Amino acid sequence: MIFRYNVIKVLPLQSLIFNLQFSIFILLSLLFASCSLDEHPRDQIPEEDAYTTPEEIYKNTVLTLYNYIGGQEEGEGLQGTCRGVYDLQTFGSDEAMLPTRGGDWYDGNLWQDMYRHSWGPGLELAGRAWVYLYKVIALCNNSLEQLEAHKNVLSSVQMREYRAEVRGLRAIYYWYLLDLFGRVPVIYSYNMPIEMVQQAERSKVFEYVYNELMTVRDDLPYGHSANRGEFYGRITRSVVNFVLAKLALNAEVYADDDWTDGVRMNGSELYFNILGQQLNAWQTAVFFCDEIEEENFNLEQDYSNNFIVYNESSTENIWVIPMDKDLYTAQQQNLIRSYHYRHAAAYGFTGENGSCATLHTLRVFGYDTEDEDSRFFLNYWDGEVLDLDYRQVLDREGKVLVYYPWKVEMDLSGSPYVETAGARMKKYQVDRNAILDGKLMDNDIVLFRYADVLLMRAEAYLRNGEPEKGQADFDEVRQRAYMNPRPLTIDNIYDERLLELCWEGWRRQDMIRFGKYESLFEGDEFDDKVDESDGHTTVYPIPSSVLALNKYLQQNKGY
Repeated sequence: MIFRYNVIKVLPLQSLIFNLQFSIFILLSLLFASCSLDEHPRDQIPEEDAYTTPEEIYKNTVLTLYNYIGGQEEGEGLQGTCRGVYDLQTFGSDEAMLPTRGGDWYDGNLWQDMYRHSWGPGLELAGRAWVYLYKVIALCNNSLEQLEAHKNVLSSVQMREYRAEVRGLRAIYYWYLLDLFGRVPVIYSYNMPIEMVQQAERSKVFEYVYNELMTVRDDLPYGHSANRGEFYGRITRSVVNFVLAKLALNAEVYADDDWTDGVRMNGSELYFNILGQQLNAWQTAVFFCDEIEEENFNLEQDYSNNFIVYNESSTENIWVIPMDKDLYTAQQQNLIRSYHYRHAAAYGFTGENGSCATLHTLRVFGYDTEDEDSRFFLNYWDGEVLDLDYRQVLDREGKVLVYYPWKVEMDLSGSPYVETAGARMKKYQVDRNAILDGKLMDNDIVLFRYADVLLMRAEAYLRNGEPEKGQADFDEVRQRAYMNPRPLTIDNIYDERLLELCWEGWRRQDMIRFGKYESLFEGDEFDDKVDESDGHTTVYPIPSSVLALNKYLQQNKGY
């Protein structure tokens, strides 16, 4: 199987999936959804003036799209908000959970379904993510058509570069759809005739995303997107190279059109055409990781520097959601969702006492043992809780607030640890000056970073039968954490990804790639464990809200 980056193919049309009602809903009505950044120029100038100069065209066709990377409403944004993409990637994995805490966090069995992998087509999180991702794709399609309509105002170089940035962003959003749902429609025109809107096999969506990114890659800037300046928050060459590395590393999964037959593709036999060379999937992942390394990314000496308030100077972060409480309305809700009520109140925020680490995560970190990983205390609150001035925080009964990581269960109702079980999210430094109950903070939300590149390259070398070439990358990540060396093995790289990247939204994808995506949680509550032996839960169901709009839409197998 060869993916040729210099050829963009129209996907073969398999079956009609959207009717006119759905097409209008996604492709038209969402065009005028409100934006989150103050720079949104249509709030400031008349429509007729929006495309009169190259500067205005760029603002209204390219920059405006970045308003949607983060979000303030449930289901919106790639990270930072709740009940959307991030929750699908995190709470369907063995990394974190939202246990039922008496009258809190039952939510109609939503979080227990995520914990058990017992979701169905009505899964709210899937529906929200689907609508959000296609909303941004529709906006990208509209921007591309506006660029075409006003190309007489632009030079050929401007036209090429503007289009590349929009197409790159659109392809990344299709990657998220590919990863979450497998078989999805590829809508590449804002005014695409309804009879051409078709559901494509997963391998074809994979090929489309890869080809799109390879086509636009050379027209994107080299600047560091995570640092303040001209390229801050934008799609750059390094951002695209990162996604291309992810695509290659997950090629065995993404190229497989029947993930329920028990037969996995072989990455050593999946070939990509790169600069005239035919490289297998693992060699391809190494190629793009090498490309990123050449752009002068480095591990921060201090792991925490990537997540501090005003983290724009990080040499490690590759792509972020820019956060500025005075300029933007994108929110970080995940911290306050995890804090106990009184813990958050000690900072002047409102906590929701929810998310925490699973027992599996505690064991991987060696929590409470002589081999405890140093990154545990950088990512999790445990034990006695102190405020920012190192004073004890009291619980609602006036006792010292203590978190008990080992006491977590799926349903804590009736437990003496109903409010205090579980190690809580600590990844981002507390912004003392955050507002809106702590949701508007100045820590940029990290989407991609260089530590992941090193781990991807180490894994790719390992899978290609060259562990000796990947050992140095693996060692570099562990040395930064002051942890003892480990040999580069499949089990060790799998655990290291959780140790290094917890709370960053990668665990579900990793579990699937390593063939471990089942309900790995233990306890009596799993007497009625879902049968996942056919692998059907490795993709989410097409949302029932979408199925209801068109009888031709085919549901994913197993649902």
